[in-house]
Amino acid sequence: MSEHEIGGRSLLADAEDAPVDLHFAVTNQYRPFDLIAPRFVQFDSVVTPRRSAFTGTLLTTDIRPVAPYGTVTVEVRRLDDTAGVTAGLAGDAGSVLGFYDVETGQAGIEITVGGAATVVKSVPADLPAPFGFALVVNENAVTVLADTTGTGAGWQPLLTERDGVRALIDLRDPAVLGELGYAYGGRGTGSTVLGRVRAGYFGQAGVRDPHVVQHADGRPYVKDGKLYLTMTNAGLGFFQQAHWAVWTVDLADPSKLEQVATLFFQRDGVVLGDHAGQIVYDDERRQFIVAMSSWGDFDFDGVHVRHTTTRADVLSGVHVLATERLVLPTTVSSWDPSLTKIDGRWHVAFVESPTQQPAFVFHPALAAGPRDAEYDEDLELVGADTSLDQTEGTILQKIDGEWYLLASDGHARRYPVYDLSLRRLGVLDAPYGTNIPHPMIVPVGRAWWLITFDGTQYAEPVLGYGGHGDFILMKA
Repeated sequence: MSEHEIGGRSLLADAEDAPVDLHFAVTNQYRPFDLIAPRFVQFDSVVTPRRSAFTGTLLTTDIRPVAPYGTVTVEVRRLDDTAGVTAGLAGDAGSVLGFYDVETGQAGIEITVGGAATVVKSVPADLPAPFGFALVVNENAVTVLADTTGTGAGWQPLLTERDGVRALIDLRDPAVLGELGYAYGGRGTGSTVLGRVRAGYFGQAGVRDPHVVQHADGRPYVKDGKLYLTMTNAGLGFFQQAHWAVWTVDLADPSKLEQVATLFFQRDGVVLGDHAGQIVYDDERRQFIVAMSSWGDFDFDGVHVRHTTTRADVLSGVHVLATERLVLPTTVSSWDPSLTKIDGRWHVAFVESPTQQPAFVFHPALAAGPRDAEYDEDLELVGADTSLDQTEGTILQKIDGEWYLLASDGHARRYPVYDLSLRRLGVLDAPYGTNIPHPMIVPVGRAWWLITFDGTQYAEPVLGYGGHGDFILMKA
């Protein structure tokens, strides 16, 4: 049968109960970027005054992040010819510091363990004061940045290193990280004069994988005129450097996007930034279901879906949650979980991936459990579209009274639409940008929004792939 554009998607010609036509167009596109998430500043020298003049002295605070995703930013006002600046994490047992030396003309990363200091990486640098200096930790990746614009908005990475850091220290280990507080100061024999110093949880170099927080029956979670959603906060580098956060978008002004929670996950003895998932509020159980993908320690040996339930308010603040593997009816890798209780049965959409090397191969799948069972009980495979090999971003959504599974086909550059038998019905009528943008459709009043992202990278020559993307909103 041929496909015809009906109801914001292509449907088979004999699909007589198609919803009202939806034709999406981009209305908002912008790039969230924060070295420190605005609501998650833990230290500010304006609030807690500290000394500003240093001669080779490091000042260590007793303020620590609970996960290895933190930032220290320093305003450098003046440096003598034999001076420098340093910032990072430090304690009695060691330190992870970024530095800049005027005399040597080098910026670098220095790790101290057991009293032995090792410069794991350095690059030539010329940073005339005044300038901004920053050290960011994303998992075990450490990045040094500078802002020479004087605006506070011109941050550019000078260097980054992960393997050399991990060879000496594992910042994912709570016992190790728990001994390290935010630190800053001078370096060398000359005088260093600093201005404002701030430290806190890393924000994002971009956002991706949007998934609206919802009630178990699929209703979007809206409070005080704001729609709640989770997004992957792009880190300064590959998948392990990213982490998960909860955001709100103002329904009256979609340009007002705000991060309200930061989520981390403890498993296998370490704290990770697992991401790409969904939060569902189960009104009957009065608890949140939190499901995510195990990208936090990804090294091309497989991915799986994890989950937990909690009565903690995961829509606000900082949380470290213990998780376990969600048993799905698949023998291969999986990610991008999407959970909704439909007609008394939990449906779980996800991505199946038989291989990640030498290339990623992945397609959409759908499972469902018995009536009145829990979301993680006795799930059976409904179907999978194995004809596709670059398709992810599974979304369950009700449109005009009917439930559909939406996905994103990066090969064909379109958004396929399925019924709940995994019969492919057609495609959404919506612009398809770069990367593999997820089709997060949500009803807003009498309109429809499609929230997604693109593949625009941040500083890829230094950081490599992973620092994407723009926040994109379409409306129908």
